[in-house]
This record gives sequence, C-alpha cells and structure tokens, in this order.
Amino acid sequence: MDLARLGWNPHFEQHFARFRDGSVIPARVDCEHARVYFVYCEYGELAAKVSGKLLHAARSKGELPAIGDWVVVRPHLREAKATILAVLPRTSTFSRKVAGAITEEQILAANVDKVFLVSSLDREFNLRRMERYLTLALDSGAEPVVVLNKADLCADIPWHVERVKRVAPGVPVYAVSAVCNEGLDTLREYTSSGQTVAFLGSSGVGKSSLINCLLGAERQQVGAVRESDGRGRHITSRRELVLLPGAGAVIDSPGMRELQMWTDEESLKASFDDIEELAARCRFRDCTHKHEPGCAVRQAIDAGALDEERLANYFRLKKEVHRLASRKEGKERLLRRALRRRRAGLEAEAGDND
Repeated sequence: MDLARLGWNPHFEQHFARFRDGSVIPARVDCEHARVYFVYCEYGELAAKVSGKLLHAARSKGELPAIGDWVVVRPHLREAKATILAVLPRTSTFSRKVAGAITEEQILAANVDKVFLVSSLDREFNLRRMERYLTLALDSGAEPVVVLNKADLCADIPWHVERVKRVAPGVPVYAVSAVCNEGLDTLREYTSSGQTVAFLGSSGVGKSSLINCLLGAERQQVGAVRESDGRGRHITSRRELVLLPGAGAVIDSPGMRELQMWTDEESLKASFDDIEELAARCRFRDCTHKHEPGCAVRQAIDAGALDEERLANYFRLKKEVHRLASRKEGKERLLRRALRRRRAGLEAEAGDND
C-alpha cells in the first residue's frame, strides 16, 4: 500500500525516525471497534491493539489513537495483527467534549487537511449549528469547507449560500446534490492523492451519500429521511477512514445530535471576528452589548448588518467555553494533586528501603 497516498509526508517521517529500528513500521488508523483498531500500512490492513505501556502513559483518551492518526506499530504478519506502540504528533485535530458531565476530549478526526462541514438545504438548515461547527473547525488546524447538500430540494440556493457566507467569511461554500450528482466535481478537487477530508455534520444531511458519489459505489449505508420532521436516521455507526479510488482518503462519521465545545476563547473570537471588531468600537470597554449608549454592536443590529441570533449564539458559546475552561482547570488541579501524592508515596517507600 502506498503510504504517500494515505497522507504520509516529511512531518510524520521526521517524527517516526526516532522509532525506526527494523522491527516497527508506520501505519494509519482507519477505524476502531470494541477496543480493536484497524490500521493501514505497507502490508495492507491489520488489526491492532494498543500496548500496555502506551495505555499506562496516556493521561486521557485524547492521547490514545484516533481515526486518522499515524501510529508506530510492531506488525505480527502471520496473524494479520499489530501492536500500537506510539502515536505520532498530529498536524490537525477536530475535537469535541465527550457527552455528559465528564470533562474529556473526544477526537473525531486527526491529521485532516480539509473538513467538509455538511449541512442540508432542507428543514435541517441551521446557521447556529454551522457557527458551532465552524468554531471547532477553525481551531482544528484543518481548512474548513462548507458543503450544502440537497440543493435539489431548495428553491433559493443563492439566498442560503449568502447567509452562510455572512457567518463564514473567507470559507468556501458549495451547494451540491448527491441525489442528482451535481457540484461533486468541485469536491473531488479536494480529495487528490495524499489528501484527507473529514465529513462532519448532523444525522440526515447526506454525508454518506456524498461519500458514495465520490467512491462511485454504494459502500456507505444511507437511510431515509422521516417525512414528519425531515430528520435522517442514524446510519453510519462509527467513524471510518475510507480510501477513494485513485485519490486520497475521506473520514465519515456518525451524525451528531450534540457537538459540545472543546476549544478556547481565542478560537471563538476568531470565528466571530465580526462581532469582536464591532465590540472594539463600543464607547465602553466593558460593554455588554445590551443597553449601553454608544454600543457599536447594537447599532449594527439596528442597521441590519448583524443578526441578533448570531450575537445570542456568540454569548451562548462564550459561556460554554468559559465553563469548559473552568472544568479543565479543576481537572488539572486534581491531576497535579494526585501526582504529588504519588511522588510523595514513592519517596517515602524509597526512604523505608534505605
């Protein structure tokens, strides 16, 4: 298997060099199931498990292999298996907070060149959700591209495209139709050999249908959309890296009903830079953008230059990011305390042995 087609480049070669000893090879994670990873390498696909040493050293799940990761493996070719010894430094990481009360990172895709943020031009079209995806995409290190699927169901495509461009300045926006096979040649230009594209979006927006079109085959299972509410059924059950014929790779992922923030305030400001620029012109530095005189943000809303709902979403995401930062800090304090106790215990044990 050609590693360059999979995305192997000088960055990964440089970091792999310190592991090279004749017994290990590089491989790329293409999927995970029941704690077993499947990896592509020069010998094809192998089933792999993480070594005990790597499991012990990892402080969180974010330090363990994720879909798209390049890893160092020791192959066991007779069994078509391998052991994962290390994860090579990532060039990009699209992450979210795990669902529930646990403060932990869930990596949805690693080492991605482009992130296709897929929405649909039907009842699922949602600018506020798009703003959330864009914020995390801009923080990931990959280049975001907005793909508006189901153009065949939309009566006013230019109006929808323009609305997306207002919340995603400088980000390419394409209206396509997987059903009618329209606009897909433009998407194919992003999937050349060596490139990796992650498809992310809610359930029912047509991610798997788009991937099937790029594959030229019905590999990814797709489901019907309910007539009652326009929502698609959750068909893709796990993230998977798929090789395109004669091209690069794509990462499909299950539709996400919830995308909790895993980013910082600086990334949020970059995603809402229009609001930040307006806020810098307010009369008061601590302006809340609600009732203060001389508020440039309120003036923009009154003039129709800024959407009130966009501002409200900015406040919601900012509150969520602040809450995440506080929880991260608390978790780090607990971790440092546990490490100090462990160190003190080891020192006491060494003193007793003396």
